[in-house]
Amino acid sequence: MATIFISIGSNINAYENIQLALDDLGKIFNDIKNSTYYESEAVGFEGDNFINLVTQAETSLDIPTVAEKLHAIEDQHGRDRSGPKFSSRTIDLDLLLYDDEVYENGKLQIPRDEILTNAFVLWPLAELIPDQRHPVVGQSYGDLWLKFDKSTQSLWPI
Repeated sequence: MATIFISIGSNINAYENIQLALDDLGKIFNDIKNSTYYESEAVGFEGDNFINLVTQAETSLDIPTVAEKLHAIEDQHGRDRSGPKFSSRTIDLDLLLYDDEVYENGKLQIPRDEILTNAFVLWPLAELIPDQRHPVVGQSYGDLWLKFDKSTQSLWPI
């Protein structure tokens, strides 16, 4: 079994869409643990605030299959991919980590770069696994969060 971490975010009926996505994730993955929910301002566009969290789970599926399952859940809950990259979302599910694997195939990259650049990903990871080390940069998520420039992005636990 692999331990995976999934970033979850929404700014359209956020609580409802996140709960529906969590219900779907629970049907596919085992031993789910959630971080605190965080609220953040939209990044890269003008829009409603996002609700974000990170979910830890166990799976026997491989990386491409996990990514396919997440994509299907997004589609099932009305994810619109026709707009700009930075736009409002019913649900956004991103595979952040798969054990300590380093993987790249087209657009699918593990660990995801946004771990190091987005507070709404790094803070929940630091909460769930503060002592675990990022498989590329070698620093713990707790240390990465301590060093993160928090003045660049507004984020607060809710």
